[in-house]
Amino acid sequence: MIKFRIFPLVLSAALSVASLSASEADTVSRKVIHALSVDFRPAYVFPTHDFFRGVNRTGNSINSTLSGHLKYGFKFSPDTETGRRYPYAVQGIGVAYNTFHNTAEVGNPLAVYVFQTSKIADITSRLSFDYEWNFGASFGWKKFDKLDNPHNEVVGSKINAYINLGFLLNWRISSHTYLRAGVGMSHYSNGNTRYPNSGVNTLGASVGVTHFLGDREEPHRTLSVGRQLRTPFRKFVSYDLVVYGATRKKGIWPEGANPLMVPGSFGIIGLNFNPLYNFNKYFRAGVSLDLQYDESANIMKHIANEYIPSNPEEVKFYRPAFKEQFSAGLSARAEIVMPIFSINLGIGKNFFCQGADTNAFYQTFVLKTTLTKNVFIHTGYQLYDFRYPNNLMLGLGFRFNAK
Repeated sequence: MIKFRIFPLVLSAALSVASLSASEADTVSRKVIHALSVDFRPAYVFPTHDFFRGVNRTGNSINSTLSGHLKYGFKFSPDTETGRRYPYAVQGIGVAYNTFHNTAEVGNPLAVYVFQTSKIADITSRLSFDYEWNFGASFGWKKFDKLDNPHNEVVGSKINAYINLGFLLNWRISSHTYLRAGVGMSHYSNGNTRYPNSGVNTLGASVGVTHFLGDREEPHRTLSVGRQLRTPFRKFVSYDLVVYGATRKKGIWPEGANPLMVPGSFGIIGLNFNPLYNFNKYFRAGVSLDLQYDESANIMKHIANEYIPSNPEEVKFYRPAFKEQFSAGLSARAEIVMPIFSINLGIGKNFFCQGADTNAFYQTFVLKTTLTKNVFIHTGYQLYDFRYPNNLMLGLGFRFNAK
């Protein structure tokens, strides 16, 4: 399954690049400060489908979920250049057990993910406002089945991507222990690699404890060290070139007929060229030229059958012209830069396109995982009109003029 082959690479990169990133920039030390965290997250499930509103075997609404999280993280020591640049950034891996209170039809998914958290602003000397994101895969969903699970027309895969963004109040209760509480949103889907794929969306609270290990300098004091030792940042322009691919499923809605799921999967390949102005060590922004070929685009206009068959396996298509399946667009990009990981967000519009499927206003969410100074793994997701899933974007990127 192509959609999750990339995740083990991201996970292994997160572990191996820790020492690589430090060794490239740091001549003093490779030491890191380790941390363990436990979180509990009760959440509200958005009723985006009748299945959640009670059209299921139990007859009850599925409107809440609860997850428990265990995380290992690390931050770079203030003895290192990376630690001086990013004194509050903690990254690592986590596992989470989820229940939607309907095991028979939804399952109790287990999520495995990479995460990163850091301070946004100080509120008092002991209290700060932080963010945290999670990105990974969730396993163990009970997917739709016409015979065994006919009501769950939301989840089409046993494995789904997991994305979470949270904002937290972080209170230092002792020199190495922190109590964190806040709110966050989660999204589960498979990127249109299987159908159905309505997606599961939640909004909830989070409460947890983080403890830093070892007889090291108190983590909250590292900022003063960073201010004393860091070198001035010089603004510059870098250039990211990305090649990606994925597969997807395709549903069509022929006029005068019932919707059909086209058999098989379709290939996608794309290229982004993204000049970015580096404003400071945390943020860069620019524009991106986005080229994509989607083998499934606009096929509904090229049905070969004289009438629409009731069996989807009998639907045949003429291959659309290349210009109907190729698109070129421009997007505005903003990127948050942290150790190992960068988050890139984009909003764009195709200017070269033909047909409803490519004449799109699109949005992108991308996680870039550093392998070397110039090479990164690109793991992305594209939406259109801010709500409809389009496709995954899994590939490699090369950064020119990296500093």
